[in-house]
Amino acid sequence: MTKNWRKLMGRVAIGYGIVCLLLYWQQQRLMFHPSKSLQHTPSLYQLTYQDLWIPVVNQASGKTEKLHGWWIPAKNENAPVMLYFHHNAMNIGSNVSQALQFHQLGYTIVLFDYRGFGQSEGDFPTEAQVYEDAEAAWHYVTQERKIAAERVVIYGHSIGGAIAIDLAAKHPEAKALVVQSSFTSMRDMTKRFGLYWLLPIELLLKQRFDSLDKMNAIKLPTLIIQGTDDFQIPVEMGTKLYAAANGPKQLLTIAGGGHDNHLSEPNLKVVQTFIQRVNP
Repeated sequence: MTKNWRKLMGRVAIGYGIVCLLLYWQQQRLMFHPSKSLQHTPSLYQLTYQDLWIPVVNQASGKTEKLHGWWIPAKNENAPVMLYFHHNAMNIGSNVSQALQFHQLGYTIVLFDYRGFGQSEGDFPTEAQVYEDAEAAWHYVTQERKIAAERVVIYGHSIGGAIAIDLAAKHPEAKALVVQSSFTSMRDMTKRFGLYWLLPIELLLKQRFDSLDKMNAIKLPTLIIQGTDDFQIPVEMGTKLYAAANGPKQLLTIAGGGHDNHLSEPNLKVVQTFIQRVNP
């Protein structure tokens, strides 16, 4: 082996090590893409709403931080309450239009930002923190607002689906779980994108989002929604999540459905009928 070749291999090894270290310490920045600027509020659709400030304790510092969100009440004060977990990018301002769809079904919507998103306080989000945020939002709805758990529908879209699954596994007393366009695990997602197969992912991956494993513990009624043309998350992942759930369940496969497009009226009707069938 020539001297120049040894130098090249040494540089490659150093570069490989740097990439591994960056992935280990900064991987959440590949998963979350928050924005602080709220482009829209529910007033865009003439919706009545209240600003929410939900306390959550930072486990590292012990400091209490606040999550910002919106309470969008239904006309019927006894209507189901949908606790809405949004996807990995932007903030609640980019999720108002889909929340509107569920509000039009007659539900009260609780839409909030994880720490690091929108007007919520805190540092850049991590898997552990968004689970804490979900628990804080659940506590707010059931304890501060005094909403009976059996009226609360846990809904999650994309990475919000993984957060919703984690919360539902901890709270079987909830009314139902609705998961739209979500994945089985972050490990499975790394097999789909980039050159992660070149890296020791099992050793490096800390933000795991092992939704498939958690689905085995879920007994509450579960609706899985997945589009056949979702180029980010394949329909097979939704099918696996559905198969793993152990309670009453339904799979809604949308022909031609993508990752972020809104539900059509017939598919919204499926959601409404599913929730109506669940005993209060």
